[in-house]
Amino acid sequence: MLIYSIAGGILLQGDFLHKNHKNIGVLIMKLEQSTPDVNWQRAFTFTIYGTSVLVASYFQLYFSHLGFSSSQVGYLYAVGPFISIFSNMFWSMASDRYRTTKKMMLLLFAGQLGMGLLLSATSSFFAVFALITVFYFFYYPVFPLSDTMSIQTAQRHGKNFIVIRVFGSIGYAFFALSIGYVLGNVGISRTLLLAIIIAGACLLLATRLRDGVKTNGQKMEWKGLWNVLRQKEVLWFFAGVFCLALPYRMNEAFLTLTLKSMGASEGLIGWSLLAAALSEIPVFFLLSRFGERFKELPLLALAALMFALRFFLMSIADHPGTVIAVQTLHSVTFGIYYVTAVRYITRIIPDEFRATGLALFTIVWSSAAGLVSGTFGGVLYEQTGRTTFYFIAAGLALVACAGFLARHLLGNTKVPGVSMDSRKM
Repeated sequence: MLIYSIAGGILLQGDFLHKNHKNIGVLIMKLEQSTPDVNWQRAFTFTIYGTSVLVASYFQLYFSHLGFSSSQVGYLYAVGPFISIFSNMFWSMASDRYRTTKKMMLLLFAGQLGMGLLLSATSSFFAVFALITVFYFFYYPVFPLSDTMSIQTAQRHGKNFIVIRVFGSIGYAFFALSIGYVLGNVGISRTLLLAIIIAGACLLLATRLRDGVKTNGQKMEWKGLWNVLRQKEVLWFFAGVFCLALPYRMNEAFLTLTLKSMGASEGLIGWSLLAAALSEIPVFFLLSRFGERFKELPLLALAALMFALRFFLMSIADHPGTVIAVQTLHSVTFGIYYVTAVRYITRIIPDEFRATGLALFTIVWSSAAGLVSGTFGGVLYEQTGRTTFYFIAAGLALVACAGFLARHLLGNTKVPGVSMDSRKM
C-alpha cells in the first residue's frame, strides 16, 4: 500500500531513526503481514491527522488571511473546544450506548465534508463563526473515538495500542510538511479545499473500519460511570491534565502566529510541525517496549517538567530556526505525556466506559483547556507579548508537575472495583 511507502520514507528521517533503520525495516515488513482491519485502522489513523494539522496550525493563518484580528482568531479557536465539550460526550456516549464506533465515524466525516464546503463559500466573521462551530461539532469527537477503536483493535489481535497510534504521528509529520509546501505554492486561501479533500478520504477509509467488541460484554450504566468519576485518583488526574493542557493549548493556538511574526514562510512552519511530530515517534516506540517498567504519575510529572522547559525556551527564542529546535522537545513532552496518560486512564476506567472515559479525557485536555486558552490566550498574547505569554505557560506546566508528584507521594492509584487485568492495552 502507498501509505506504507510514505510512512517508511518519513520514519527514515532523523539521526535516531537512521541509526535504527533495521528495526524500522522490520516494522514496515510486519505491516504487510498484519490482518486487514489492523492495516485499515492504521491507514485511517494516519489520514485523520491531516485535518488535525489544518485545524491546529493553518486555520489560524487562513482566518488571518480573511482579515480577522488576533482576538477574533482566538475566539474562533476557542469556540471549538467549547462546542467539543458537548459533542465529545454526545458522540462517545452514543458509541458506548449503541456499541458502534464505525457508524459514528461515518456521520462525523459526512458532517465535516458538508461544513467544509459551506465554509469555503463565506468570509464574513459571523458566518464563519457559526459554520466553524458546527464543523467543530463533527471534528473533535473523531480523535477519542479513533483511540477507542485503535485500543479495541489492538486488544483483539494481541498487539500494543502504540503500534497503531504511532501512525497518527507519522501522518501528522507527513501532512505538516506536505500541507506547508502545498499552501506555500497555491496560497493559504486554499486551506479549506485541502480540508474537504482530507475529510472525503477519511470518510472513504471509515467504511473499511471494523467495530470493536467490548471484552466484558457489559453495557454502560450511568450509575457505574458516576461511581468511577468520583474516585479521588480520577479527579486528581483530570485536574493535573487540565493544568498542563492550558499552556499546551496556548502554544498550539499561537505557534504559527509566533513563527509568522518572525518572518517564517508556510513551508518553514510545516518544518516546525514536522520536527515535533517526528521527534515523538521514537519515544512512542521506546515507551511501548519499556514504559511498563515505570509508574505513570512520575512519568507524567517528568513530561510536565519538560513542558515547562520547552515553554521557557519559547519565551526567549527570537528566530524561526530556534523555534524549530525547541519543537524537538515535543518528544520528551507530549510523547511521554500522551502514551502515559492513555495507559493510566485505561487502567482506572472500566472497559464498558472506554469511549466515554477517553471522551472525558479529551474534554479536559482539549476542550476545556482550549476554551480557556483560546478565549484569554488571544488577549494575553496581544496585550502582553510573546515573552510574557510563554512565561505564564511555563509556570502552569510547573504547577502540573507539582500536582502529579504530590499525587504520587500521597497515595496509590487503585480504583475499587476495577480489575487491573482489564486495563491492559
